Amino acid sequence: MTIHHHNQPYLTIHDFHSHKHYGWDNSLQPIAEVESGQTVSYEVVESSSGQFTKQSTKEDVVNIDFERVNPVVGPVYIKDAKPGDTLEVEIIDFKQLDWGWTAIIPGFGLLADDFPDAAIKTYDLANRDRAEFLHGIDLFLKPFPGTIGVALSEPGNHGILPPRHNGGNMDTRHLISGAKLYLPVLVDGALFSIGDTHAAQGDGEVCGSAVEASMEATVRFKLHKGKTIQEPRYELPGPPTPEADSMGYFVTTGNGTDLLAASKSAIRYMIEHIVQTYGMTEQEAYMLCSVAVDLRISEIVNQPNLVVSAFLPKSIFTK
Repeated sequence: MTIHHHNQPYLTIHDFHSHKHYGWDNSLQPIAEVESGQTVSYEVVESSSGQFTKQSTKEDVVNIDFERVNPVVGPVYIKDAKPGDTLEVEIIDFKQLDWGWTAIIPGFGLLADDFPDAAIKTYDLANRDRAEFLHGIDLFLKPFPGTIGVALSEPGNHGILPPRHNGGNMDTRHLISGAKLYLPVLVDGALFSIGDTHAAQGDGEVCGSAVEASMEATVRFKLHKGKTIQEPRYELPGPPTPEADSMGYFVTTGNGTDLLAASKSAIRYMIEHIVQTYGMTEQEAYMLCSVAVDLRISEIVNQPNLVVSAFLPKSIFTK
């Protein structure tokens, strides 16, 4: 990690293996103290925490140790931050992308019942703009942190996987360079941590993983004293998905009495469409949905049924 304050050098926290933790716990000792206005760079290890390599196979996925999944780097103490304040985290930059992975982990993901078998796909991310999913299918690289948040006021260790009002594992793909995330401060110093960096993802991250990748993430902190929010908010500097929008979409819809059921249907129909149209396996299509397809709530007022749409960007198909 590197920290920068006005004319002072960046503070970089490099040794991520000794600075990572696996839950939100307000009794953790801060690894650094920073002031409002400072910039910090974090070296973030991908969400398997080094259990996967570029050569990993589905056997590695079956044997993954869930106790070591999704580490975050931190926590960092923000000077003068008190409960009731708001912490602004400006996303500055992402560097050092090398390789990434997407996996189907048995028992995990939106369609876990449909996909009991493990699978993994790895990517070369050296290009920085695009990564090949399969021949003729290129993903747009839009790096962001999947997990980003502050400590909870409740004592004890709170698992890292579910997102909460402190932020956490939000997997919000729009927190790219230029975005500003606003987090409620719940304990003295906020105790901010970050991890789970992704090179690309669709809204929903439906198979349970994005393009998971280690990278260096740089953020700038700004404290808003006395401004209180209940849950995270964010601000984007421009249109969220211009590359994906450029050639239109193919869209499947699902309806149901709850968002989960409707989302499952929309993704099942999208997998069916991708398999029939592009000759992929169902596992490949499911992973493509996770890294490139956006789930959107189209209708939520005509109870009992809701409508969810799954948007497949045509611009990823280059052949």
